[in-house]
Formats: sequence, structure tokens, C-alpha cells
Amino acid sequence: MPLAHFQSGPPHAVLSSKYNLAIFCAFSKQLTVRCPFCCKFGTAKAAIPISSCSRLPYFQAQSFICSSKYRIKPVKGRPSPLNNFGSAWVTCSTMVDSPPDNVEQNEPEEKIGCEKLRVLKQNMDVLGIDSKSCIPGRYSYMDCPVCKGGQTMERSLSVHITQNEELAMWRCFRTKCGWAGKVFADSRAAYNGVNQMSKLQSSQQMTEESLGLEPLGEKLIAYFADRMISEATLQRNGVMQVSGEKNAIAFPYRRDGVLISCKYRSLDKRFWQEKNVEKIFYGLDDIKEAAEIIIVEGEIDKLSMEEAGLLNCVSVPDGAPEKVSTKELPILEKDTAYRYLWNCKDYLDQASRIILATDGDAPGQALAKELARRLGNERCLLVRWPKKDEFDCFKDANEVLTHSGRDALKEVIRKAELYRLNG
Repeated sequence: MPLAHFQSGPPHAVLSSKYNLAIFCAFSKQLTVRCPFCCKFGTAKAAIPISSCSRLPYFQAQSFICSSKYRIKPVKGRPSPLNNFGSAWVTCSTMVDSPPDNVEQNEPEEKIGCEKLRVLKQNMDVLGIDSKSCIPGRYSYMDCPVCKGGQTMERSLSVHITQNEELAMWRCFRTKCGWAGKVFADSRAAYNGVNQMSKLQSSQQMTEESLGLEPLGEKLIAYFADRMISEATLQRNGVMQVSGEKNAIAFPYRRDGVLISCKYRSLDKRFWQEKNVEKIFYGLDDIKEAAEIIIVEGEIDKLSMEEAGLLNCVSVPDGAPEKVSTKELPILEKDTAYRYLWNCKDYLDQASRIILATDGDAPGQALAKELARRLGNERCLLVRWPKKDEFDCFKDANEVLTHSGRDALKEVIRKAELYRLNG
């Protein structure tokens, strides 16, 4: 259904649609209309102000017959007001009478220019994305055709068509969906939801066997014991080792008990993780429906919090940045370094207090500030690690646990301070 745009002041055409119905207005009592079939101009029978308010007039356009005798009929409905800038949107129907077959239909120039957009939207429609409300250069939010918004039926799909109408991209921000992709207006192959879903399915089908994992051996159990992390805590969190490799620890990342990813650590502190998987927090299931959440910088720190009786704790998957970015926060689709936050948004939204227990060094404090920028400093608290000796402070949760014990770690968390923007 085409849209027509009234524009006050000088006559001005604004929109093309399926039939390229362009309406002009000079803030008078008539409309000039271009017929979508013969492309000739005519004047609507009337555009009658139906409000006495001179600053906010309402118009009701009536039907129009162009010089070629085709009838254009506006849809009946609530008239639209002109705002202070003299513009308003109204909805017009297509023709009442179809053009005869022997009449040549001259397409306006606008339709040629809209061909890319038409093809682009057609490609989106094939994937179940409702393209009607999408405007190039803007972000639109709508129902995700894959997850349908879950139980809350929220509009979780963010869709963006680039200003040049060459590309459309989308992402569902529901934690359990994450459907994303892009389509092009030309002949390039689409990186669409089908491809993305196959990736997500492959990560959901990931198993300990497919990753070549096995239970921890005595050497690694002893390594954790030196750090005051018990075998019971290791078993509860499913910590394993790489088969045949006694020096490589495996930290499985799960959501609702399903294996999503896995991160590895050698005893000489080399780190690596699975590729092409969804980024989430480590220990995500432990903060389900939690009103207070603790965020730490590493998996061992998360296990240390559990030894202190603090199960409502998760670890970031990627460590800390060297410094705080001086740039403005990127839009969600481009915030790749902190993708795990948005993939776990449903969990974080339920928390009224978020305790940032990142490392005490400069990168750890930079991470805390970046997290607070995204989560909202009004609900964030910052841990100040206590003095270890005359010269140094403890660096992280595991250092406090191994040197001062469980109660001391619990007390440090209890004393977390409200986060200050310049803190």
C-alpha cells in the first residue's frame, strides 16, 4: 500500500512505491497527483481542511481522476496532522480501475531508482523478514521469524538497510536465538539466516567427545588444589582436559546445560578457544534469574568465587583491553569485542546490581569501565582489591582466596563500592 507525503511550502515529491504515486501539496486546498499508469498530473477533487486549528490542520484527500481517466482513491481512515514543519504522512490506496491492456504504461524515473530496493526487500521477504517497514539508512525492530520473540513475543530482530540500498543486515538479540545475516541487492550470494543457523546448530551439537575432552588427571587436579579450588567445584563446572594432553585445561561454556563453546589454558598460561561459536559468559547458568551478578576476568576467578560460596558469578570469555576506548560506544551490531554482553542480555537485564570484580591491573580496570559503560554505571559496583603487602595489592579473586581464605574473599565482594564514572 503506497504512502503519500503532504509537504507544505514549495511543491515537493517525496515517495515512490509499487505504483509510484507521488502527491504534491502547496499548503492549499488541493493536491496535485501523478498517475502511476500514465504519469500525467491532475488535481485531486479536494483536500479539505477538517480542523479549525490553523497551526495543525488536518486534510482528507478525496478521490482523483487523472487526464487519462484512471481513478486514484485514498484509503478511508483517520486523517494525519501536519506537524510544525508542515509535513504529515497519509495512506493512499492503489487504483480503483485497472488500466486497459492496450494502454502503454510509462514508468516514472523513481521506479527505476527503486529497483535495487525492491530486489533487496524481495530477498528479505523470502527469509521471512517483514521488509515493509524498513527504510534505508535506519534501524528497524520487528518480530524474529526464527524464534518469534520467545515467550515474551518481543521485537528482538534488528534490521538495517544501508543508505545506498546495496545491503540489508539483521540480528536477533534474544540470547537463545542469535539469528543473523545479510543479503545483497545484486547477484552476490546471501549470507543469510540459514547459514547462521547452521553455525548455531553445529555449536549446539558440540559434545565433549567431538572436542576430544576427558576428565581431569591427577596433575591438573593438583594444580587446582594449589589454588584452593576443590575437585567438587571442578566437577560441578565440568572442567576437563584435552585428551592425551596433561597440561591443557578445558573450560566448557554452557547455556541451559548445552555446550556452546570451550576455552583452553595451558599450565604456562597460553590461551585459545573454539572458533565460529557464539560468545557467552563462562558460568552463564549460574546467573539465571539472579538479581545480583558478579563479573570476573577469568575462569579460575569464577571458580574461586564459588569456593567462597558465591555462585552468582560469571567470567568474560576474552580477557581485558589494554585501555579504555576514547570513542563513543558503537552500535550493537558493531560492538564485536563485547558481543558476549548482548548475547547474554536477557540474563543481565534481570540484575539490579552488577559487581565488577575484574583484575586490579590497568587492563582489568579498563575492562571494568568498558563493562560499566554498556551495563549502566548506576547499577554497577567496583571491587577494590585489598593490600597484599606494604607495596602491592592483590590482583584478583584467586590471589585473595589462596592468601587470605574464603571469608576474606567474601568480605571483599561485600565491600564493593558504587561505581563512579571517573573511578
